[in-house]
Amino acid sequence: MTIVNMKAMLNHALENEYAVPQFNLNGLPWAKAFLKSAQAEQSPVIIAASDRVVDFLGGFSTIFVMVNELMKEYNITVPVALHLDHGRSVERCKAAIDAGFTSVMIDGSHATIAENIEMTKAVTSYAHSRGVTVEAEVGTVGGNEDGLIGGIQYAKLEDCVALVEETGVDALAAALGSVHGQYVGEPKLGFKEMSAISVAVGIPLVLHGASGIPEDQVKRAIKLGHAKININTENNIAFAEVLRHMLTKNQTLFDPQAYLNPGQTAIEVAAIAKMREFGSSGKA
Repeated sequence: MTIVNMKAMLNHALENEYAVPQFNLNGLPWAKAFLKSAQAEQSPVIIAASDRVVDFLGGFSTIFVMVNELMKEYNITVPVALHLDHGRSVERCKAAIDAGFTSVMIDGSHATIAENIEMTKAVTSYAHSRGVTVEAEVGTVGGNEDGLIGGIQYAKLEDCVALVEETGVDALAAALGSVHGQYVGEPKLGFKEMSAISVAVGIPLVLHGASGIPEDQVKRAIKLGHAKININTENNIAFAEVLRHMLTKNQTLFDPQAYLNPGQTAIEVAAIAKMREFGSSGKA
């Protein structure tokens, strides 16, 4: 199967009350793990590169080729979208699209709502004419991840409606209490605001910063219109814990395969757990 955009998978998830996982890339083991776990679970999957790690990964074209060729090598038959996460500018979104990305997020959440709308309009115009889906964000998801730092600022209902109506965006990340990175204490999502926004905009919602959110809150968010849920930190912790254990236990270990393969397996296990939690297993 070729890489697809995320419109059909998110609309199906919204209609059937499950969520498609977005997993963020941090290197080759992550890409391999996400594809293998999705195929094993027969789950659609969104593989994402945060704009702030694109250069670390070798650039947009390198990322596209890596995912595309792995899909051929592993004979992947489930729907896979390749997504730019937290695109920093219209130009960066265009560059990702030109390299083969099938979905992009334009992050205008730190600008005024008027500026956010204008940026999102420019991206949707370019993307939709090329069959690429677009996600936008309103409000500010807090925390620190991939160099993205911010405090929580709840999305306003009227801003969400204005952005969706004026831009034709395909999915909306409305900030409602989640944070990037690790939580301090138990997170509390704004379900009342979430319900109102979901009804008003009528498109799939996206939950950022979902690592560490209790399962009951995740499932409630799905019921209230979240068709895409982003995970990064939990996969990275799983990978790091395995490497830390192996290299501490055997300090003469130097063969990369001896520790990278178990690290990749840990990511696969973590990813499969999320697919089952979100209800996407068996939905490909």
